[in-house]
Amino acid sequence: MPKRNYKREYKKWGASKRADRAATGRARTKVGLKKGDPREVDHKKPLSKGGSNKRSNLRVVSKTANRKKGKKTTRRK
Repeated sequence: MPKRNYKREYKKWGASKRADRAATGRARTKVGLKKGDPREVDHKKPLSKGGSNKRSNLRVVSKTANRKKGKKTTRRK
């Protein structure tokens, strides 16, 4: 059995986390949230499901509401 390369695995994992944080920061800037604001940006269609950081896909919600929604998409009426 080949030996796992933990350094390479961690490097790949870290790169994806940095990209996620950068996308979140860009989204906060687009909707005008300042540092220290307890609210969060919610993607109506999550990035993980092909959503974008376009202003039309973003909304400001409380932290609890965003955590409750998770990766579900927002229903449109």
